[in-house]
This record gives sequence, structure tokens and C-alpha cells, in this order.
Amino acid sequence: MAMFISQSQASLSAHSLSKLDLNRLFGLLLWVLLVVGVASAQDSNSENVELITGNNDCIVRGLGKSIRITGTAKEAISLGGDVIVEGQVEGDVAAIGGSVIQKHGSRIGGDVIVLGGTYHADDTPPNRNPAGMTMMYAGYQQELRDIMRNPTGLFSSRWTPTYLGTRFLVVLFWFIVSLAITAVMTGTISRGVARLQLTSLRVAAIGLIGVIVLFGGVLLSLWVMPEPVRVLIGLLALLLWLVAGLFGRVILYAATGRWLQRKYVPMAKHSEAVALLLGTSLWVLLTSLPYVWPFMAAFILIISFGLDLTSRYPRVSADYTDLV
Repeated sequence: MAMFISQSQASLSAHSLSKLDLNRLFGLLLWVLLVVGVASAQDSNSENVELITGNNDCIVRGLGKSIRITGTAKEAISLGGDVIVEGQVEGDVAAIGGSVIQKHGSRIGGDVIVLGGTYHADDTPPNRNPAGMTMMYAGYQQELRDIMRNPTGLFSSRWTPTYLGTRFLVVLFWFIVSLAITAVMTGTISRGVARLQLTSLRVAAIGLIGVIVLFGGVLLSLWVMPEPVRVLIGLLALLLWLVAGLFGRVILYAATGRWLQRKYVPMAKHSEAVALLLGTSLWVLLTSLPYVWPFMAAFILIISFGLDLTSRYPRVSADYTDLV
């Protein structure tokens, strides 16, 4: 009897230690992700202007900085900065994420292309080739400038009040959508959650293959097929992506929320609303973290396609509330 009690206590201690280790591991993972997110939020707005002098029989480029041309150049382009022309440019002048400024007495012989900025000339009319055109779109100047100066900013986020408020609205939006779909299609969501928890590896593998085949096939079809067929294939692929992404997200949110309820949130264990709120909040957090969100978004897409492509499998007769 003493030996049996000792073995039971040892088994219980091992189980408690394993649960404690999982709790610590999960908490450590979230902490590391948050630290990476805060540490990688950087400001790249430092201004840098390169002076171009003399005769330059080539294209003058500025990557992540502005260029000031006091001499001559064949053409000029700046990505993430302004092009300030004080001399002469024989050909086109372009700025993406910046503006083109033509100073008094300068000349531009070609077109002026501005994306995310403005074109300003001191002379009226400006000293330009009459055949030259001006193409300008002034929206999103700061965003384009930041992207051109720091391309890795696409994978990072700035933890500003505006950004946090937007993330809160995203959580609220997906929570309402998940509640509505779960209320209307309870059986479908339950079977999807059960299928995800019982055959998660199969769902992920089928989803990965499906994404590769679908996008590869669509790109190939858009390249070789006639235009009416290309339009039809593009619309069908877009519809499949929207439907799979919508239902896949709701199923993933529900499964994650139930798992969190069972592991870490003992309150309201049988509340579907609480489960959806927990799952939605966690996945929105993961898809908002710098350098992590592309992998999370790809994972959601793969799982969504896997759930959609395996929906014709034999139905699982267990309710997802029993599986967790």
C-alpha cells in the first residue's frame, strides 16, 4: 500500500511538473514575442540629402535618401526621398515616397513621375520640354517614404495609440463575425474544430499542398489562358480564398479559445463567447507582432485551405466542446 501511494504521488508530481512547465513555456513564448515587437519598433525618418554635381551621363539614383542635382544628369530617380533639381536633367525625373522640386533656372527635359508626393516648380511656366508629361499621385507619402527607406518595416509594427486602437477594432470585428457564423452554422464549426484537433497534421499538410497547387495553377492559367477564362479563374480563386479564409479563421479561433479555456482560463469553461474572444485576441496579437505576423498569416491561410479541402472527409461525430 505504501509503495502504491508513493507511486501515485510520484505520478501526480510528474503530471503537475509537466503542466507547470507547459505554463511557463507558453508564458515565456508570449513574453519573448512581445519583447521582440517592442524592441524592433524603430523610427527611420532621419533625413539624408546627397549632392550631385558636375556632368553625369548616367541615371542618378537615391535609395532611401533625397538627391539635390546642381550639375547635369541623364535621368534621376529617388526611392524614399525628394529630387531637388537646381541644374539640368535631360530625361525623366521620378520620386516614389517623395516630391520633385524644380528650382528657379533649372530644366527637366523629360517626364515627371511622382508617387506619394508632389511636383513643385519655382518658375511659371517651368522650364521643361513641351512634350513632357507630369504623372502625380500625392497619397500615402509618409507611408511610402518609410517603406522605401526601411523595407523591413513591412514586417514590423509601431506600437502607437492609433495602431493599438486599430488592433482592438480588428479583435472586435472578428469576434462579432465569429459569433454570427457560429450561431448560424454551429454544426459546421463544431465538425471543423473536431477535425482540426483530431487530424491537425493532415489538415496542415493538405492545406500546404492546396495553397501551392492553387496559386501555382492560377498563375499558370492567368499566363496561358484567354482573357475571359483568366477572369473567370481569377474570380473563382478569389472566392475560394475568401470563403476558406473566413471559415478557417472562425474554426481556428474557436479551437484556440477552447484550448486556452481548458489550459489557462478556468472561468466560463462552457461559454462559446468567451472561447471565441480568447482565440480571436490571441491570433490578432500574433498577427500584429513584428517579423512574426507573416508566418502567422501564412499559417492561418494554410490551415484555412486545409479545413476547406478536407470538409468532404467523413464527419466526426464528436462535439468540439467534448474534445477540449
